[in-house]
Amino acid sequence: MNDKNLKVAVVTGAARGIGFEIAQRFHSEGYHAIIIDNDYTTMEDCQNRLKGKNGYSYFLCDVSNPEQVKSTFEKITEQFPAIHALVNNAGIAIFKPAEEVTFEDWTAVMNVNLNGTFLCSQASLSALVLGKGSIVNIASISGVRASTLRIAYGTSKAAIMHLTKQQAVEYGNKGVRANAVAPGPVETEMAKLVHSADIRTSYADAIPLARYGSTEEISNMVYFLCSPQASYINGQIIAADGGFDAAGVGLPSLRV
Repeated sequence: MNDKNLKVAVVTGAARGIGFEIAQRFHSEGYHAIIIDNDYTTMEDCQNRLKGKNGYSYFLCDVSNPEQVKSTFEKITEQFPAIHALVNNAGIAIFKPAEEVTFEDWTAVMNVNLNGTFLCSQASLSALVLGKGSIVNIASISGVRASTLRIAYGTSKAAIMHLTKQQAVEYGNKGVRANAVAPGPVETEMAKLVHSADIRTSYADAIPLARYGSTEEISNMVYFLCSPQASYINGQIIAADGGFDAAGVGLPSLRV
């Protein structure tokens, strides 16, 4: 495509959940939204949901696979030489007690969450430089505060936060900003399936706003960080968590 005024946003893990909402938000702001996902069935469902809407492209890709990432971004930049926003959202979680986490579990989580973020950022850097673009990495509150069952997931997200700072320092010299969003509990279809009533009550007690966030609220923050309004924000980790991190060790029973 040769439209020099066309803005392009690439979102990984975008066939459902938070990534899907982020892709729609960029599309609503006039971007051509490129959806990357590794699951054929999920991607098919995504395309059916967006059937008849122009301004979307779809690429199947396992972000943990260097060859697939290289090939996919070569295809993307063939069509869209400049990328204006890259959102590294693809991620997996394996929740087990620390002593039960196998090396295979650990490696799988690191490969997708951390390596995928690194690989996609590197593969798109030239296009981001051309577009004077912005990277937003999706971290997690689990990378800020430790929690049981999340030794691999939480560590991968903490690593993503430091990777973001490295990118901000090194890519900033090329005119590309990098920031991260660390969501707290978010109301996704997955959360509805796996979060019991007890878990939901516990989160409501621990979060000052006493509720889950919405996918729309996360997409708002991501879009802002890629927008001209955030042009001097670089290397920051924004916790979109209803005050979960700020609450620290405060006990719900002591609240007024």
